[in-house]
Amino acid sequence: MQTKFYKMKTYKFLLVLFLFATVSFSQTEKKIWSKSFLNKKAPELVVEKWLTEKPNTDGKFILIDFWATWCNPCRQSIIELNKFSEKFKDNLIVIGISNETEEIINKMTNPTINYFKAIDTRSTLKNELEVKGIPHVIIIDPNGIVRWEGFPSLENYELTETVISELIKKYSK
Repeated sequence: MQTKFYKMKTYKFLLVLFLFATVSFSQTEKKIWSKSFLNKKAPELVVEKWLTEKPNTDGKFILIDFWATWCNPCRQSIIELNKFSEKFKDNLIVIGISNETEEIINKMTNPTINYFKAIDTRSTLKNELEVKGIPHVIIIDPNGIVRWEGFPSLENYELTETVISELIKKYSK
């Protein structure tokens, strides 16, 4: 009788272990905190006010970063976005959009944003994309299709120069 009991416990333990392993391995998909627009037409770029000149996006890839001054990962991303903006300036327009006021954005002096920036206190585009967490980045190809989306420093899914280079190479007109 005791042997049957231990066999039953062993089977239950193995079943739980199998289920745990299955769930763990099946969650290797990229997690995003928004509605996915990957490989779909991007919503129209709508901002309330440009804090820099409005960029000419014709024929360019567009990287849009949703961010806020109070968000430490957002502020850390600015350094990388500055690099991307400079390195890919012939093919990529980088735009930071915050739903904070112009006054709050202008008070932030470190880090400095060296790319285009805008505010949208109504969060028009952010709401259309259903962004629930920031920083959130989308990259749109010259045909208006979203080719990358997500948290730019998500482990195993980081947005890097290599990723951007490959997108530009693959989806250029």
